[in-house]
Amino acid sequence: MALVKGDPAVLLLEDGTVFKGYACGKRGEATGEVCFNTSLTGYQEIASDPSYAGQIVTMTYPQIGNYGTNAEDMQARQAFCDGFVVRDLCDKPHNFRSTSTMGDFLEAQGVVGIEGVDTRKLVRHIRDAGAMNGIISSEDTDVDSLAAKLKKAPTLVGRNLVDKVSVTEPYTLPPYNCEKRFRVVAFDCGIKTGILAGLATNGCEVVVVPYDTSAKDVLACKPDGVFVSNGPGDPGPVTAVQKTIRELLGKKPLFGICLGHQLISLAAGADIEKLKFGHHGGNQPVMNLRTGTVEITAQNHGFGQVFSSLGKLIPEESGGFTDHVDDLRFWSEKRIAPVVDNKDYGRIQLTHVNLNDGTPEGMSFLDIPAFSLQYHPEASPGPDDSKYLFCAFTRLMEGREDYLDIEVREMRTFKAGEVA
Repeated sequence: MALVKGDPAVLLLEDGTVFKGYACGKRGEATGEVCFNTSLTGYQEIASDPSYAGQIVTMTYPQIGNYGTNAEDMQARQAFCDGFVVRDLCDKPHNFRSTSTMGDFLEAQGVVGIEGVDTRKLVRHIRDAGAMNGIISSEDTDVDSLAAKLKKAPTLVGRNLVDKVSVTEPYTLPPYNCEKRFRVVAFDCGIKTGILAGLATNGCEVVVVPYDTSAKDVLACKPDGVFVSNGPGDPGPVTAVQKTIRELLGKKPLFGICLGHQLISLAAGADIEKLKFGHHGGNQPVMNLRTGTVEITAQNHGFGQVFSSLGKLIPEESGGFTDHVDDLRFWSEKRIAPVVDNKDYGRIQLTHVNLNDGTPEGMSFLDIPAFSLQYHPEASPGPDDSKYLFCAFTRLMEGREDYLDIEVREMRTFKAGEVA
């Protein structure tokens, strides 16, 4: 049934807070953890990012949909977010690439949405109270009825949402616009097409495999390197990938992004914490502690690594400091990339720090070929600040120790497939 502008809809949070608005997208009900994304553009890429499975996305920018949508900008085979919340949904987009409105896109993708919400108020509430479950309904607007349904909804913690988004059969992508230099096996934990393009344009033939593929099957592909992708939710229950990573660390060069970073952290014995409201947006400043360069990054995660849990600091390689600090901006101020002694894999270096809240954003294993980042280098908010990380992976596969020591300005001189 087609929606008519003005059909009532309700968003109810689990603490009882109610937001009223109008239906958009698919008519129906949806539950999930309500988060907010601070990006000004890229709404279609956000809605189709598999990392948002299990979540209701609130866009902080007031008007969404003004340049429409198109098939080329999809980041996955479908939209995986459970709901979408906006202040004003534009129904008359203007852009030569547009083939449909955002409202039609949400309806076609089966995403329940609500517009007309005071998103500023909603975001301030989440920032104060923390991320929590919510329910959107354009069918049932009775708050008591919705509250009863919401109590039965699962939370993100303890759920394996990767099983929902991963492919079930492997497939191969050739290098894009360049010669093949490497063969990479990529675990699909919810991989984005932009990440696949980042690997392919750096000379990688990418063999994408289901998330529960064994180490034996990975090694049978004879890869030059292994990539662990982004994905949704809590990394804790995704035990199959953790086991495989432990079996691969030290045998093949490894690179992980977002959920992949968390899974590599767990494999190395680190703790993972649930963040109060996570990082979702395209304006997160991150410092590369090895070069001192600050990158404007895109991020999408609600869980994060606890760096201190990886091991004790090695004073000789940490500026003489012996004690861990809670706010890792301490290291950015000191211009030091501290190193810990990990009981299983030797020295691990903190390489990147979030300058908004001092959380860890990257690490490098110094005694085996592996590194990982919490943010998304393919999303281009900078716009080119973080693309060097795909080049860094190729350097790692070549065996270079300086693989992460790339200045952003260097990357602007490279052509597709070239390595610094």
